[in-house]
Order: sequence, then structure tokens, then C-alpha cells
Amino acid sequence: MLDLRPVGYVTGLLIAVLGLAMIAPLAFDFFADDPEWETFFQSSILTTTAGVLLALACQNGIKSGINVRLSFVLTTVVWIALPAFGAIPFMIGETNLSLVDAMFEAMSGMTTTGATAIHGLETHSYGIHVWRGILQWLGGLGVVIVAMIFLPVMKVGGMQFFHSEGFDTFGKALPRALDIAKGLLWIYVILTVICAISYVAAGMSVTDSIVHAFTTIATGGFSTTDASFAAFPGAPQYVSVVFMLLAGLPFLRFLQLIQGDPQPLWRDSQIRTYLTWTVYAILLIVVFRMSVEGEFSEELFRSTLFNVVSIFSGTGYGDGDVLAWGPFPFAILFAVGAIGACSGSTGCSLKVFRYQILLQAISAQIAKMYSPNRVVSVKFEGRVVSPEVISSIMLLFTCFILSFGVLIVLIGMTGVGFMGSVTAAWTSIFNIGPVFGSEVGPSGAVNTYPDPAKWFMILGMLLGRLEIVSVFVLFLPRFWRA
Repeated sequence: MLDLRPVGYVTGLLIAVLGLAMIAPLAFDFFADDPEWETFFQSSILTTTAGVLLALACQNGIKSGINVRLSFVLTTVVWIALPAFGAIPFMIGETNLSLVDAMFEAMSGMTTTGATAIHGLETHSYGIHVWRGILQWLGGLGVVIVAMIFLPVMKVGGMQFFHSEGFDTFGKALPRALDIAKGLLWIYVILTVICAISYVAAGMSVTDSIVHAFTTIATGGFSTTDASFAAFPGAPQYVSVVFMLLAGLPFLRFLQLIQGDPQPLWRDSQIRTYLTWTVYAILLIVVFRMSVEGEFSEELFRSTLFNVVSIFSGTGYGDGDVLAWGPFPFAILFAVGAIGACSGSTGCSLKVFRYQILLQAISAQIAKMYSPNRVVSVKFEGRVVSPEVISSIMLLFTCFILSFGVLIVLIGMTGVGFMGSVTAAWTSIFNIGPVFGSEVGPSGAVNTYPDPAKWFMILGMLLGRLEIVSVFVLFLPRFWRA
């Protein structure tokens, strides 16, 4: 039987950190003389105390360490426990959300999905906006750590291919893991600060800049207004595009760049492919919209650029009604949302490198059909991709497609229309953000969705963020007997 005390210890520490993070929105509301600070004070005390008690109760088991099996349990437990405690301010504060709405908001934040159950964002305190931003910022950092430390060792979705580039998290190599994690944290902080300063320079208020810097670098998509980035036209949107693109690149490459080695950044085929596909998507939509509207304009280019980068990176900021562009542009946006950004970034979805390997594997299989005796190797970054990695990627694609289909059916069974069901499943499983359909109001909030539909979306967000397989494996009896 598994000794779960190491999982409880780490989870307790992270819950305590989450409780301490509530001091930030508390300070915003306290100095703004907003009584909402009391909500964050109570939530902070409760969350920090619970985390410390859990860590103390489990600390005698930490010596045994966290092995591969426990890492599967840890990632899922953390991504359930943190949203559960992160939902407390939404339930007892001025938002007064129900359990399902509060959990939806917190899960959307921690998974950096960006869908919201709150309507009338402009009416809420600075603290609420800062807290939503912090949830996404912490979730985005957590995603990078999980992608670079846990998933390669867990061999989920072909991530073992990057194991040699990363670091072993278990045993004697742990200090190395901590060193690189600290480096990633510094890069994350530096990018956030530069992003916030850039937003201020572009004309945003200080509070809006801070919140949007949190959610941009996390590719989260929470905004301070119901209109999202339609409320910040012009320069702020161009600033956002730059930092959404940066946040969609592998953070390890930034660390190597700072250490004086720019070559990996320039030579990374995943980065080149991501940027190339982004340009193709922008050009296709711009040409289509010009053919329909009859002319080119800066606003047409900016809105196309912004929305493509926003959805491709998984950020999910909104800028007007993209459905009004027509079915062809929407189909492209739908497709790029299902691709996602680079592995090792805060971006969402299946990631570019998996599509690169998938296309090569298909090409190799077709070549073997014509020449059965021919030996065709699948290569990525100049290295031969092992059959184990290809099988792992194929399994992940299958799980994503099946889970996407099941989610559509389940959400549809709650009474949500076809467009609403499809886009709700799409935005959840691929962690994108926007939802479309007649049930969604002008603000894009899903507060009018039935509660069961919201629970299904919460499940989809969790599965998508943890890349499905790492959650499904916990339901195998032999996992617990091994």
C-alpha cells in the first residue's frame, strides 16, 4: 500500500503558501478602505492553518521521499486541493458564489483556463481581481514545474523525450531540480514585472496592469472587465500579444538564454513551428476577412492578431465576437486552440511538439506502406524518437479526443445547446477560456449554465491541465496494488 504522507506533507505546504498569498488581495482592499479585506483575512487564516496542520501531521513520512507512483497522486491531489481552498474567498466574500461557481472560478484560475462564472466584474473590489490574477499566476508557474519535473519522469504524453534536457526529481538529483526550479521562478517573476510595466506604459491603470500581467504570463485569460481586452483597444493589445507569445515558449530556453547560451532558443524547432503556424493562421484569417469586408484596416489586423495569439497560446482573452467573422475564421481559431503552445511553457492544450511528432509518425507509416522493407525513423530535434514516446503520444491524443467527445455529450445532456456544449468542452479540456453559444451572455460568463454542466467543465479543466493520463491512471486497481 502506498504511503501517502509525503503527498500530504507537500500538499499541506502548498496550501499554506496559498493562504499566505491571500495577504496580497487583503492589502489591496485594506489600503483601498474596502471591507472586503476581512474576507481575505478570514480565508488566509483558515487556509494557512489547514495547510500547516496537514504538513505537520504528515512530516514524519517525508523521509521516504516521492517516487514515480506518488508523483501521479501528488499532481492530481494538489490541483484539486488548491482550487478547493482558493474558492473560499469567492464563497464568503462579496461575490457570494455558490459552491459550484466558486470551485469553477478557482479551478479555471489554477488550471489557467480563464472561463469565468462571475458576471459584472467591474463591480467587484480590487482584491477580488488581484486574487483571480494570483490564482492564475500560481497555476501557470505550477504548470511549468509539473511539465519540466514530473511529466518527463512519469512518461506522460511523450514527455520522457525531454527527460535528458530536464532533470531527475527523485533521489540524489533533487538539488539540481530545485536549482532549475528557482531559475524558472526568477524568469517568471521578471517577465511578469516587465509585462506589468509595459501595460502601464501602454495606458492601463496600475491595478489593471498588475492583474493582466499575472494572467498574461500565466496564459490564463482572467480580466478585470466583462469585456475582457475589448476594453483596452490599441497599444495594450499589442503589448499583450508580445507577452502571450513569450509565455507560450519553453521557459527552459529563457533560462539558457540568461545563462549566456542563446543557441537553443534560436534552434528549437518547436518554437519555429509554433511561430510559423501562428503566422499562417493570422494570414489566413486576415485574407478571408479582407475578402468579406472589402478592405484592410489596422483594426482588422490587430483584432485578428490578438485573437489568434490569445487562443493559440491558451490565454483566452476576448476582443469582440469572433463568431461574427464567419465559420472559416472560427474553424481556424478552434483548431489552433486544440494545438496549443510549446511544451515547458504556461500554454495549454496538446502542445506543438506532439503534433510535430504525430505528423512525422504518420508520414513514416505512409512511407512504409509503399516500401514495407524500408526503415524510416521518426526524428525530433535531431534525435530519434523511440517507439515508447510515439505510443505515449498516440495514447494522449486518443484520451484527449475521447474525453472531448464525452464532455460534449455530458454537457449537452444538461440542457446546453450544441454550440455551447462543443465550445464548453473545447475550452475546458484544452484549457483555453472563451465559451460561445446562446446560453453565454455578452460578458462570456457561464453563470447561467446548469450546475451539472459546470461540474463537468471543472472535471474537463482538471483532466486537460494534467494531461488526462496522469489522472486516469489513478483509477486503475493495479496502480494501487503495485
